[in-house]
Amino acid sequence: MGKGDAKSKRGKISKGSFGNSRPKKAQNKATKLAKLAPSKAAASA
Repeated sequence: MGKGDAKSKRGKISKGSFGNSRPKKAQNKATKLAKLAPSKAAASA
């Protein structure tokens, strides 16, 4: 386990990937809805 191990958090940081041991930052519900609302309005117009 270290920088060469792609399944560990340190390995994912060095490789630049995300997964169970290094999840991407979760968005809160308000941000998701705010991003979805304008695109839906533009699509129906």
